[in-house]
Amino acid sequence: MKSFLAAMVVLAAIVVLAPMALDEAGFSAAEKFSGPDVRLD
Repeated sequence: MKSFLAAMVVLAAIVVLAPMALDEAGFSAAEKFSGPDVRLD
């Protein structure tokens, strides 16, 4: 039972932290692609 609860805690942590990590990666990629030399204005 303890291993089941531990697995649930790990899954919950992954569900909470994965979107944050993906957002950080997306923002860094957006900053790279929207650099001064790429902007049209």
